[in-house]
Order: sequence, then C-alpha cells, then structure tokens
Amino acid sequence: MEPGVFGCFGPSPAVPGPSDFKTHADQSCRYAEEFVNIYYDCMDKKRRNLTRLYLDKSTLVWNGNTVSGQDALNEFYETLPSSEFQVYTLDCQPVHEQATQGQTTILVVSCGVVKFEGNKQRFFNQNFLLTAQATPNSEQPVWKIASDCFRFQDWQS
Repeated sequence: MEPGVFGCFGPSPAVPGPSDFKTHADQSCRYAEEFVNIYYDCMDKKRRNLTRLYLDKSTLVWNGNTVSGQDALNEFYETLPSSEFQVYTLDCQPVHEQATQGQTTILVVSCGVVKFEGNKQRFFNQNFLLTAQATPNSEQPVWKIASDCFRFQDWQS
C-alpha cells in the first residue's frame, strides 16, 4: 500500500446517532491501526519515505522541540539514529467536525518502547492528528499527519 493512503470514511452527520458514531469510531480504529503499522515500519526501515505521511505544513513536536514543514522534517529525521519501535498500546477516536472546521480527522495515540542505535531502550508516547485529504482521481481520501507529538516517558526510580 502506498504510504499515506489509509482508507476512507465519509463525513459524519452533524449530530450522529449512537449507531452512526459507533460505525465512525470503528472505522477510525481500523485506519489508526493501519496507519500505526505503516508509520513505524517507515520509521524503522524506510525513513526516507516518512515525510510522505505528513501534510506540507505539518508540525512535529519531538520532546518539546518543534519542527515544521517538509524540508525541516526531512532534515530532522535524517539526524536520528536507526530505530526499533515496538508499539504496546494504541488508542484512537474520531475528532468531532465542529472542532476541525468540517475536516475529517482522527486522533491516534500510541505507546511503547523504542531503541535508537547507540542508546538504551526507552518508553515513548506519540499522538497524531490525521486528516483526510481529497484526491482528484479517487473517491478515497489520502490520510496525512497534520500534527505529531512525540515524548520519551521517563520515570524516576
């Protein structure tokens, strides 16, 4: 599957009923799981393709440091040592369209451990806002990262 294409679901009604919301939430979870598999595979094995998953003006906050735009993201990811991510937990939910000016959006939260070459294994937490982008040649939107926040999770002994 081409990076950045995760599937589609149509716009939700302004006030979805319980069954509509459940369907919308279930679809969001399927897309989130697919996204997480693609994202961390790219991060570990195909990092040169990683920025294809981001919008042109996406923002990454990496342990409090902000990186914005495709060029800056490319430069940042090139500086990171090779990695091995293991995701232990995944959570997601559709974001209500009133909060996103009608843009179909999913919040994805992943947690696990990562080992960067030359460093000890550490726990991490990562949050993504994915937005559906219309494509001219397909009824299916392309999912892109609008916002990404990564944090190491360190606990005091």
